[in-house]
Amino acid sequence: MQTAPVVLITGAAKRIGSSIAKCLHARGFSVVIHHRNSAAEAEQLRLELEQARPDSVLVLQAELAEFDRLPEIIAKTVGRFGRLDALVNNASSFFPTPIGTTQDKDWQQLFASNAWAPFFLSQAATPHLQASKGSIVNIVDIYAERPLQQHTVYCMAKAALAMMTQSLAKELAPNVRVNAIAPGAILWPDAGKSENEKTAILANTPLQRAGSPEEIAEAVRWLIQDASYSTGQIIRVDGGRHLNL
Repeated sequence: MQTAPVVLITGAAKRIGSSIAKCLHARGFSVVIHHRNSAAEAEQLRLELEQARPDSVLVLQAELAEFDRLPEIIAKTVGRFGRLDALVNNASSFFPTPIGTTQDKDWQQLFASNAWAPFFLSQAATPHLQASKGSIVNIVDIYAERPLQQHTVYCMAKAALAMMTQSLAKELAPNVRVNAIAPGAILWPDAGKSENEKTAILANTPLQRAGSPEEIAEAVRWLIQDASYSTGQIIRVDGGRHLNL
């Protein structure tokens, strides 16, 4: 078994996930990069990280809606590195579901990435995290506690993840800590937002700017490495935006 700590990050090939991978790798972690359809980006990230430290990265592809793949992700992680010290449930689907147009496939997709997979990955990871006295960090959303217009199903799924954070924190104590980060405006959605929408969002943010993926990554790192007496916490990293919702 290797001595370096090991972290598994879902949805780690791009955006916030890749920043979390880079941050933790720089702090000495071996990193498992999970992706669904971002093979090229995942491989590029692996090459970048392994320039600094060879044989310290594993790339795994899996569809998180497929139940059988979830224990397999954990098994492959432990099979490669011999341990698991942290799980970051970062992968997330996000799209509107207006009432009157929402279909069951929308529900399934949003709940699969935002609630279903985090729970069953956490369940499969628990014995290994207990052995290492490790931790779980979930990426929730400020909209887990405040509704976002036309995104009811997404808000419901993130609310489920927030409750999972608190419930597992109680159930897995004292050997495994479970916390979450609730980001505000960090990266605009891939589909984009108009300049007027961006301006309105930032005007409602007391710190008057968007956050950076690196700020989310540093919060995740703190929860994993330094917050030894914190569990069941949901930390807002949103520039104060929750104050104006």
